[in-house]
Amino acid sequence: MKIKLPERVDFYFDGGCDTFSSSDFEEQDGRYVLKNSFESVAFSIKNGELTVFLRSPERAVCLLRLEFSYKARENVKVLGDAWERAYADLAWQKPDPEKHNPWYMAVSNGSDRNRDFSGRFTECFGVKVQPNAFCYWQYGEKSVTLCLDVRNGKSGTHLSGRELECATVLFSEYENISAYDSLRDFCGKMSPSPKRTDHVVYGSNNWYYAYGKSSQEEIITDTECIKRFCQGCENPPYMVIDDGWEENPLDAPWDKGNERFPDMAYLASYIKSRGVRPGIWVRYLSDGANSGKRVLDFPEECYIDGENALDPSHPAVLEYVKDVTKKLVGWGYELIKHDFSTVDIFGKWGFEMTDSPNEKRSRFYDNTKTSAEIVKNFYKVIEKAAGDTVVIGCNCVGHLCAGIHHLNRTADDTSGYEFSRTVKYGVNTLAFRSVQNGAFFGADADCVGITGAIPWEENEKWIRVLSESATPFFVSCKPGVLTPEQEGILSEAFLKASVAKDTFAPLDWMETPLPTHYIINGKEKVFDWNIEP
Repeated sequence: MKIKLPERVDFYFDGGCDTFSSSDFEEQDGRYVLKNSFESVAFSIKNGELTVFLRSPERAVCLLRLEFSYKARENVKVLGDAWERAYADLAWQKPDPEKHNPWYMAVSNGSDRNRDFSGRFTECFGVKVQPNAFCYWQYGEKSVTLCLDVRNGKSGTHLSGRELECATVLFSEYENISAYDSLRDFCGKMSPSPKRTDHVVYGSNNWYYAYGKSSQEEIITDTECIKRFCQGCENPPYMVIDDGWEENPLDAPWDKGNERFPDMAYLASYIKSRGVRPGIWVRYLSDGANSGKRVLDFPEECYIDGENALDPSHPAVLEYVKDVTKKLVGWGYELIKHDFSTVDIFGKWGFEMTDSPNEKRSRFYDNTKTSAEIVKNFYKVIEKAAGDTVVIGCNCVGHLCAGIHHLNRTADDTSGYEFSRTVKYGVNTLAFRSVQNGAFFGADADCVGITGAIPWEENEKWIRVLSESATPFFVSCKPGVLTPEQEGILSEAFLKASVAKDTFAPLDWMETPLPTHYIINGKEKVFDWNIEP
């Protein structure tokens, strides 16, 4: 379907809804605007892209619903994205007009397992990354619908006379190529300017064997392990210190370590002295959200709905985020992994969100900005304060951090103890979100957790498919649990991941949420995960 004006526009505001048809718009100065309207919904069509604008001087705006006429295809499946991380919930499914498909939607026939692509077609519908609205698609028999949530929390946004550029809409059609290659190309169109590092990011993260119970001495041991595993890698690995170094578990403040981590600057310096890049984990927006006790000196207006999550629309909070970031960079850390931001901002995990993340929070401090604008600005403040330091988001909104952050953790947690969890979350997101890798950001499907609790022959499958996917490859390995032969296999995986030159695609992803068949560097490989989808 070619880009065009919607046949129907529903404009929801606090207290009501106005409905318009395409005939209610007229062309003025290269834009399509409402005739004789006090408020303004407007569109521009340039280079095959439809940009949506909204202005409302008096009424608080809530939602735009755009309905495009379309004749549904037969014998197709539909794939959408997720609001933030994936929770084993990405899958090609039969068309369902009630299903909400966040950010983009692909419609395709056939199967990617059949490598003869004659007669294959895929249609993609999406919005460019960094929109100012939370967007989802619906696929109906006679229309495709795009909903743009422009609320501030669950309240209307007071635009105060400014014009809001809501989103830029794209449609693309592909013939005689796989659905995977179609969607990968479409991701590049949605994200034309990704933020890339000048080196491949890979290495060690201590979470999936330590789970917060760590120390400076253990990180030093981990550093020696990753250095040994990565002998021969010209590109130095990272040693990322995850949760457990801070004074209050999962909580502020972030200006020093706890008694097990007496000198965070020294630790960063030591890691660097061993030819390894130091990284660190942080949770910016919690002040008592985990412990129940606030420790920061902020007025009540800086907290969301009176709870213990900091409001990133407040200038004082953004200044604090900037200061914390500069502190971590000043200690010498070359990668910052920030976590929990979506659940802190919206009070819900991604799997709890249906049509929008906005349904729980009443509103934010700055009610002149949409929730999407507030989240996006929060990411930009971190990135600017970080300077040349690599930033990876975790529990971030992928479509909003694309082009801002270098990397994004695209799945819920894998595990060092339950291989079924690693498969459910890791394999699912690797298969379905690797289309975003390099286009949106480095798409991190999460770690290989090596504790000795998971049989090596199972974990080895995850090591091999992840290290050959050209996505970020991180391992949490408990010292002393591997045999020399196993260490050799892991070292080979690190060497491959350090350059990330492999080509990769799932083959049976249209049949199962946990693909077992892949084409890697032109050869088909099979990984039997031994669990039910």
